[in-house]
Amino acid sequence: MQLTLEVNGMTCDHCEKAVKGALKELEGVHGVEVDIDSGKVDVTYDEAYVTKSLMKETIEAQGYEPVG
Repeated sequence: MQLTLEVNGMTCDHCEKAVKGALKELEGVHGVEVDIDSGKVDVTYDEAYVTKSLMKETIEAQGYEPVG
């Protein structure tokens, strides 16, 4: 599955690494691409292991705000 999340608060490389690193630690997440300019995070994942709400919680735990 492919999912694009919109995330507020990402402004730098550190932000990108924090979000990407946290999401990649989730079981079932296969790939993460972060575009700081647009605030979009593309996630490739297996829906049998991980849900959109869990990904949003993980992003929030890093101090960023997922929208939608």
